[in-house]
Amino acid sequence: MKFSLQLAAGAAVLVSASAVALAADWYPYKIEVWDSFDMASARHSMDYSPVEKAAAKHKLCVSFPHMKDDYWLAVDYGVIAEAKRTGVAMQVLEAGGYTELNKQISQIENCVAGGAQAVIIGAISFDGLNGLVGQLADKKIPVIDVINGISSDKLSAKSLVSFGEMGGKTGEYLVKLHPKGGEAAKVAWFPGPAGAGWVEAGNTGFTEAVKAGAIEVVDTKYGDTGKEAQLALLEDALTAHPDINYIVGTAVTAEAAMQLVRDRGLEDKVKILSYYFTPGVFEGIKRGRILAAPTDSAVIQGRVAVDQAVRILEGKEFQKHVGPALYVIDSTNVNSFDRDSSLAPDGFKPEFSVE
Repeated sequence: MKFSLQLAAGAAVLVSASAVALAADWYPYKIEVWDSFDMASARHSMDYSPVEKAAAKHKLCVSFPHMKDDYWLAVDYGVIAEAKRTGVAMQVLEAGGYTELNKQISQIENCVAGGAQAVIIGAISFDGLNGLVGQLADKKIPVIDVINGISSDKLSAKSLVSFGEMGGKTGEYLVKLHPKGGEAAKVAWFPGPAGAGWVEAGNTGFTEAVKAGAIEVVDTKYGDTGKEAQLALLEDALTAHPDINYIVGTAVTAEAAMQLVRDRGLEDKVKILSYYFTPGVFEGIKRGRILAAPTDSAVIQGRVAVDQAVRILEGKEFQKHVGPALYVIDSTNVNSFDRDSSLAPDGFKPEFSVE
């Protein structure tokens, strides 16, 4: 089944189906369930299991900020694999970057005009999509907030974790290495694109956590999560602060920093951490070039968002706000954690359509 879309040039490409794993053995999966959309609300743990199959070939629209890095590739794998497993139709869109809010909105509007019955959004802006979400709610079209966060109270469901806690776990890891009372470690911090909900949360979580240790954040640089943008920010920071001890930031920051630190002969002086997890970070930890990173099990978040959409469309019971339990990966567990929950399979290429 294919439903029509009118897209901005180059916004999405229909890709022939590749071998996407349809295995049902991803569940049951340990998740946390919040009492409300408020991250500060009470929560409890449960073992999550999705529907076995959708009752009909529902048409889902999925919108991502971009597909520039392997983090969103993992989310893409999650939604595509779950759509194929459950038997629903899906169109995946990517806006091209965190500056493209208007494009994301117009893509979603076109997708709904083409027949989408539910929308899953990885938001470019925490507040900037609220008008669209309200319009879709008025049309009885469910909207599921995945990964990044949207502030609207008109959402149907959320499949996401607290990026504040992701930043916090990274900060806590540093505090264990540099507790209060010792010489302060100097940190350059790269939280990501300003204005994105996940970035503001991550920044708050990290900066609050490091206050408990002997840590000085000497520079904070916001920027798009493209590799070139992050590399330019890194070069600026290292030039302005040649005495830093740590580079901490997005996965793209960490991946770019590995080569830059090596090129400048700083591997023994400057250590690297990421506050989320990608294949590049995974390889960096295995090779001892990145210290650690928390994982939010991005593949699972994508899978759960699809299940929430199906359940809502079919009038079945669903959890309104869920997210996988967070944990940190470093040299002690990098060879034993559940890789398939966090990363797309080796060789997986972006897919934009399930028919």
